[in-house]
Amino acid sequence: MKEKAYHEKVNNRNEVHLRELCAKLPVFCKQFFIGIESTTSSRTRIAYAYDLGVFFEYIHETNPIYQKMEITHFPLQILDELKPMDIEEYLMYLKYYVKDGMEHSNDEQSLKRKLSSLKSFYNYYYRNELITQNPASIVKMPKLHEKNIVRLDVDEVAILLDEVESGEKLTKRQQAYHEKTKVRDLAILTLMLGTGIRVSECVGLDMDDVDFKNNGIKIHRKGGKEVIVYFGEEVCEALLNYMEERENLTPVEGHANALFLSMQNKRISVRSVENLVKKYSKLVTNLKNITPHKLRSTYGTNLYRETGDIYLVADVLGHKDVNTTKKHYAALEDERRRTAAKYVRLREKRED
Repeated sequence: MKEKAYHEKVNNRNEVHLRELCAKLPVFCKQFFIGIESTTSSRTRIAYAYDLGVFFEYIHETNPIYQKMEITHFPLQILDELKPMDIEEYLMYLKYYVKDGMEHSNDEQSLKRKLSSLKSFYNYYYRNELITQNPASIVKMPKLHEKNIVRLDVDEVAILLDEVESGEKLTKRQQAYHEKTKVRDLAILTLMLGTGIRVSECVGLDMDDVDFKNNGIKIHRKGGKEVIVYFGEEVCEALLNYMEERENLTPVEGHANALFLSMQNKRISVRSVENLVKKYSKLVTNLKNITPHKLRSTYGTNLYRETGDIYLVADVLGHKDVNTTKKHYAALEDERRRTAAKYVRLREKRED
């Protein structure tokens, strides 16, 4: 039996998880998830289910009428009964609350996402004329304050890769593992820094997704789109070194085609890559919280500085909307515009 591709396994796991989450939601929510299936990824639907779970738990705890009713028994009419003020109070509650003895808080970005989920939820039922009111559409999105992009500088990238090779600054315990994983770790970090792929795209790579003839890798973008991303000589060398080592490993059944393997000879997990990025980046900088996504930002920054082509950056990073890219690299665009002042002269300097 042919081994399933990583993205197929992930989608299957997500579908099972989504069913578990939906079982705790009002029964009428099932129609919403069926309705959005063709236009959303399984990961997006899971995020919606989590957000709706928090929303209905809040209603259950704070609304005297619905406190007496199981959440799964909530009727569709509850959506018509809620007012914009109810949703605004819910957002205020989300900023900080305690549940089951644990503290929870949400920043501006998290509040925006939860309100966005609620707006999509309401829009579906309103658009299909299943409810007559749409209070979520009236509530304004939280204002987001601009944040600087955290990325590695050029010299920090070089130091990071040097540290992966040497392992000199690692603890004695870490160095013991380092000897067994440094070739793999160097290949992973070089690949991510040299292509800007997402961590999920990296761990999802199979052996036959790598084409050394054309220096390209086949990846599955968010939403299921399959694309080819090309890499340079440094990435090629790091991958070839790892592939040579990989040939001597015996993968666990079901992981035979995985490119990057864990110490247990299974496909490496997203969490493991996150941990190794954190481990090595702490040797380079304590002031920046470097994650796999920050390596992606580092690549995007370097590519834009070298080419000045925001559309190329958007295409390579897989952004559906170039405005998303422009928003992230606005400071760099301004930096480039400032250089224009040096190139245009109106009058030649006069000799005294």
